[in-house]
Amino acid sequence: MLNAVIVDDEIKALQSLSWELTNLSDEVNIVASFTDAHEALKYLEKNTPDCLFLDIEMPTMDGFQFIKNLKNKNFPVVITTAYNQYALKALKNEAIDYLLKPIDSDDLSETIAKIKKYNSKNLTAEKLEKILLEHNAEASHKKITINTDGKLMFFSSDDILYAESDGNYSTIFLSDGQKILLTKKLKEVNELLPSNCFFRIHNSYVVNLNKIKEFLKTDGYVVLESNHKIPVSRQKKSDFLDLL
Repeated sequence: MLNAVIVDDEIKALQSLSWELTNLSDEVNIVASFTDAHEALKYLEKNTPDCLFLDIEMPTMDGFQFIKNLKNKNFPVVITTAYNQYALKALKNEAIDYLLKPIDSDDLSETIAKIKKYNSKNLTAEKLEKILLEHNAEASHKKITINTDGKLMFFSSDDILYAESDGNYSTIFLSDGQKILLTKKLKEVNELLPSNCFFRIHNSYVVNLNKIKEFLKTDGYVVLESNHKIPVSRQKKSDFLDLL
C-alpha cells in the first residue's frame, strides 16, 4: 500500500485525482491533501509519504518552487498539470513522472507501477548502505568511509595521500592519482580521518603522515612519496615536529 499526498490549489482537480487513486483502493492510501502549498510544505517537513502528486500552476508558489522548498525529498514526486509544456522541466526537477489533466486511468496505473519500482530500489539501497556501514564499524581493520555523489566509498589509510581545502569544498588526493571532490569543509574531512595517521599541517591541508618522505625545515614544506610539496604552517610546525 502506497501512502500518497496530493497538492493542488483547484479543489475539483484534487477531488478528481483523489477519486482516481481511491479506485486503486488496494494500492494507494491518501494520507493528506492540500490546496495550500505552504501548509503542504509544513506537513512534509514532519511526514514522509511514499509519493507526492503535485500540481504546477498554483498561486503564491508554483510546483517547481515547491520542489525547491522541500526540505525532505526522500520520496518520489509526480507532476500533475493541464499544460503539456512542462514535461521536460518536470523531469529536470527530478520528478518521477508527469500526468496530464484530465488524468487517464491507464496512465495513472503506469505511474503507480513506477513509484513502486522506485521505492523498492531505494529501500534496497538504504538497507545495503546500513549493512556496509555496520560491517565497516565492526571490521578489525576499519576503513575510512566517504559519502559523496550518492555513493559510499571505502578506503584504507594507505589509499589517501592528503586532503586540500577549497572554501566550503575539499579534495582528497589518492595514491593512485585519483581526486575526489567533497562538499565538506576540511575540518569535517579531518574528523573522518584517523588521527594516528593524518595531521592537519596547514589550514588548507591534511596529510597522511605515512606518506611523508621529506621535511624541509628551512622552507617549511613536507614532500610526499608522490612528490607533492605541502606547506607546513608556523602555528602547526611545533606540533608536527613533536609527532615526527
